[in-house]
Amino acid sequence: MGLLYLLALLVSITGMVMLDRRFRLFFWADRRRAAIILPIGVVFFLVWDLLGIGTGIFFRGETAFMTGLQVAPELPIEEVFFLTLLCYLTMNLFGAARHTLGRVVRRTTGAAEVSGR
Repeated sequence: MGLLYLLALLVSITGMVMLDRRFRLFFWADRRRAAIILPIGVVFFLVWDLLGIGTGIFFRGETAFMTGLQVAPELPIEEVFFLTLLCYLTMNLFGAARHTLGRVVRRTTGAAEVSGR
């Protein structure tokens, strides 16, 4: 039972990878850029968490669903995977929004050009 949360995070990350691959949202759109942006986002939030832990704002909750492994005091290993999922999801949403808005603009521009003639 102690691996359940980590397993759920890994399944969710796999889903993000599959969506990314299918729709070319982040890594499949530009691997070099994604390989830079994703770690920067994860490190940013890890530093944020460590600052919160250091000031006593954040603390590790006890649950039977977690492994109990810690990267640092009060920082469970699951947090690293959660932050990876969070950043990956955000970038996939950004890629999907950019793709969708681009299609809307192309349709609108195309319709305006046709009606303007």
